[in-house]
Amino acid sequence: MQLRALLISSLLALSACAAPETVSERRATYDLADLPTMRTFTAHRVTRPARSNVEIAQDFLDLSFTLESGRALPVLTRFEGPISVRVTGPVPVNLDTDLARLLTRFRSEAGIDIARVPANRQANITVEVVPRAQLQRAVPEAACFVVPRIRSWSEFTRNRRSDRIDWATLPTRETLAVFIPGDVPPQEVRDCLHEELAQALGPLNDLYRLTDSVFNDDNFHTILTGFDMLILRATYAPELRSGMNRDQVAAVLPRVLRRLNPAGAQRAPRVRPATTRAWIDEIEHALGPRTRMTQRRAAARRAVIIARQGGWNDNRLAFSLFALGRLSLGDDPELALSSFLQAAGIYGSDPATQVHGAHIAMQLAAFALSSGQPQATLAIVDANTDAVIAAENAALLSTLLLVKSEALRSLDRGSEADRLRHEALGWARYGYGDTDEVLRRAEEISAIAPRRGTGS
Repeated sequence: MQLRALLISSLLALSACAAPETVSERRATYDLADLPTMRTFTAHRVTRPARSNVEIAQDFLDLSFTLESGRALPVLTRFEGPISVRVTGPVPVNLDTDLARLLTRFRSEAGIDIARVPANRQANITVEVVPRAQLQRAVPEAACFVVPRIRSWSEFTRNRRSDRIDWATLPTRETLAVFIPGDVPPQEVRDCLHEELAQALGPLNDLYRLTDSVFNDDNFHTILTGFDMLILRATYAPELRSGMNRDQVAAVLPRVLRRLNPAGAQRAPRVRPATTRAWIDEIEHALGPRTRMTQRRAAARRAVIIARQGGWNDNRLAFSLFALGRLSLGDDPELALSSFLQAAGIYGSDPATQVHGAHIAMQLAAFALSSGQPQATLAIVDANTDAVIAAENAALLSTLLLVKSEALRSLDRGSEADRLRHEALGWARYGYGDTDEVLRRAEEISAIAPRRGTGS
């Protein structure tokens, strides 16, 4: 049977829940006492944006002078002077370490004068930890968020419908609050710290066209990139100040970027069509959890059509196809596989979208494993592991390594498989947090591997 046909049959198996007896039989191989200690990333690979300064200048303006809603901001705002950060509420595991690493990066990569202060001192930025359910009751669509002129959750709830927290009325930044959930996996806490503190300091918008940034609602990048740090460094450049309008910033920005990113001055800009509101609406509809699956799939199909008609043979078309593939797993495995393969081809053509491609590679590796193709599984995982490590995505890394472990076991390389599974579970403790969730993920992957002697 050809690999494509095998993968399609695997999609059918993966889209269904594993049989209870299969999971219970394999549960014994995962014991709570055997779980390794949590693994975390300790060294960050500093990167630089590989794009033209002309493009980056346009990105800066669109990020800094527009809200995510599309509403224009009249002036640039930033902190003027040293910035203090405090943390209040119950501090979850690893927050202190991840926050310290992030503040170090702000200082070294973005040149921002920022430091943490004790919780009992007033600060420019308050990071308050609240229960996820409480946070989402207030703002259902947000995993975490930042608001201006606020110091606490109670102050936010009193003023949430007032002009006080309107970014468009802000002349400069002095006091902000970041609200993050504490009862989520460590990686989710870290991701919230990166995105919300970056928005507290700089851009307030997200742009789907960006391939190398956390300021993109596709959520493939979860930690700040070299591009993001350049945007923040430019925001705090001495040539800029709070209160400048878009035209004033646009006039001096080329000079700022030549100084901060000289390599970008030598690169030719890419011409990319604008992202339409119609496409954004379809993507948001497709990803919306409160919509029926049939409607979500239809929205994803329309997003693919809009992207193709617009000539967007880039990450936006790939993301449309990725969404369609995910939503078609249980309904149309042929379409799911075709969508994933097309998206992988687009992502694979751009070095800036390696981690994007790795998310699809995880799906394809699982398909290859379940279809009895262990060598193909190993090749897919090995080709994508480095990009996932560079992106510091422990959840995705653990999944890839668990899939690889099962492929090794099917090749009678049991010792290697055991060592790799042990490593994968350490990453899973950071990526997924809860012990039961870690075990459930491992069991699901173990369950899709063909039984010894059953053939393919």
